[in-house]
Amino acid sequence: MRHYILMNINGLFVGTAGVPLSSRKKLSLEGIKRVSELGLDAMELEFVYGVRLNKDLAEKVGEIARSYHVVLTVHAPYYINLLSNNPSVVRSSINRIIESAKIGYYAGAWSIVFHPGFYGSYSSGEAVEKVRKSLKQVVKELVDNGIKIWVRPETMGKVSEMGTIQELVHVVDGIEYASIAIDFAHIYARSLGSINHEEAFSAILDFLETKLGNDFLRNIHIHLSGIIYGSNGERRHVPLLSSSFNWRSVLRVIKEYRVKGVIICESPLLEYDALLIKG
Repeated sequence: MRHYILMNINGLFVGTAGVPLSSRKKLSLEGIKRVSELGLDAMELEFVYGVRLNKDLAEKVGEIARSYHVVLTVHAPYYINLLSNNPSVVRSSINRIIESAKIGYYAGAWSIVFHPGFYGSYSSGEAVEKVRKSLKQVVKELVDNGIKIWVRPETMGKVSEMGTIQELVHVVDGIEYASIAIDFAHIYARSLGSINHEEAFSAILDFLETKLGNDFLRNIHIHLSGIIYGSNGERRHVPLLSSSFNWRSVLRVIKEYRVKGVIICESPLLEYDALLIKG
């Protein structure tokens, strides 16, 4: 089985969060074919409401993806909160990440992204330590079972959610196969619109390269979409052209820094906005 974890990502792949809207059937196999027909080259398997693939089907998905030269990523279920005060919720959350990663691995996926959880009663520092502890468990269980896939907590858009860049750098520091998924729209929304120009986006990549090493920019999992925010940060995703988020500046910075990896479009318009990103 060929896995992107075992090779360098040679280029910048762009695709959709899930099966394209224009796909004849809303199945992963058909979605991959449609992604390729559109001239895109990545697709995120959306397990956001649960893992709906078994091992056999995942392997078939992987075969199709490889034959069409489409890079796969995975989005773990929304029902994850590593900061719950209930130990059973934390354990269930860990299991959901592991199950998503395993199925992603069987499909030959390169990277899995997850939402860490809500602060609740925890300070930022306490939240970092709790998520870091859980992430270590996730990676250990995966590696012990021969599962090698990038596992990435995502930068989050609501101020009540754990997931600033600074927090996640500390979460993943020194953990094998762990890195960060960068959602620039979330960062913009969480900043209440203040992070929305090329200098700020450049500063983010400079910071991450300094903290996580030179290889980070050659192995990056990015989410992009339009977004609307309120006083508490993210409200909802919208089409790129319906948002004040300066996504074009993000793309200019990505090009300037010669970033390699995958950009997944989470816009409601999916492939139509992914094609705008692809250019």
